[in-house]
Amino acid sequence: MTEKEHSVQHFLNLIKKSKRGKFKVYLGMSAGVGKSFRMLQEAHSLLKSGVNVQIGYIETHNRAETEALLAGLPIIARKKVFYKGKELEEMDVQAIISARPEIVLVDELAHTNIEGSKNEKRWQDVLEILDAGINVISAMNIQHIESLNEEVQHITGIEVKERVPNTVIQQADEVVNIDLTADELITRLKEGKIYKAEKIETALRNFFQSDKILQLRELALKETAAQVERKVDLEVTMDMRLRHERFLACISSNHTKAKMIIRKTARLASYYNSKWYLLYVQTPRENPNKIALAMQRHLINNFKMATQLGAEVIQVKSSDIAFTIVKTAEEKQITTVCVGKPRFKFWQVILNTNSFNRLLTKLSRSNTDLIILS
Repeated sequence: MTEKEHSVQHFLNLIKKSKRGKFKVYLGMSAGVGKSFRMLQEAHSLLKSGVNVQIGYIETHNRAETEALLAGLPIIARKKVFYKGKELEEMDVQAIISARPEIVLVDELAHTNIEGSKNEKRWQDVLEILDAGINVISAMNIQHIESLNEEVQHITGIEVKERVPNTVIQQADEVVNIDLTADELITRLKEGKIYKAEKIETALRNFFQSDKILQLRELALKETAAQVERKVDLEVTMDMRLRHERFLACISSNHTKAKMIIRKTARLASYYNSKWYLLYVQTPRENPNKIALAMQRHLINNFKMATQLGAEVIQVKSSDIAFTIVKTAEEKQITTVCVGKPRFKFWQVILNTNSFNRLLTKLSRSNTDLIILS
């Protein structure tokens, strides 16, 4: 692309951005903190101010306090869909775009749409609505953020299947944390304000334990702080920003370790609001003809996940991993290289010491940090 073409494209991108709707996300540490409730409260305030605000999709979970706030708010009818012999309801994206409200409320950002829908995920629906120039207020829980998946599973013992890429949250113009103390949340649960009576004891024995809630609360506060910091960097101190971090995540075909490296590097890049890359060095022993098909599929899925988390994926064929890492770091002006913790047997440590030392020496000469992720 020539300099002139780049200038034209940049101008077109600015025009497109100005026409795009504004995006606000209410973020919570768990169900029951009051995200939907706060969204509806805001809708009433906007309506009183003469703003054309409508409900695209709201999930009350039969909570009396939340349902009471629906009164008086205009609702865009949901679309009825037949799936496996049952009539189900989904948000009607086209009806929202046709109605063109100034602001639309869309709950459950991480929701997976019914099979056969235009978009697989509701967050994709929201991006489509934003591109149509309609402002969106949405909500989600911290456990649905893609790069936090493993941390949340470690805390709660539950693998969250519905996830939202970090890049979607980073597009939000505002992220508001709906915060409660662990005691306040547990009290709400015991009072029957979150689940029905028959589910309360089970919830108290599992998810709603003080130590788990505290850790999820910490994640929610950190994520909100990172979003605020990103906004400050972009809008307040653009010309005075000191950080120019660039991260390089290095993976092999070991899919379990690779996922961890990808998610942790994505978190670092998110906190620093920085660009990051994923490097896969295909050595002769990792030739597609020599590794199992299942491992190849995992590798492709890891590339896809990294892309969704905002990475630029780089694949290089080489027998010299250390040299390739250093060369890529130099070309992409990397400040921090992220690798997984090696699990070598003693003889492998001896054989690989020289290679590792070469990597350390070359990185130190270029002022590049090396992080070994455990």
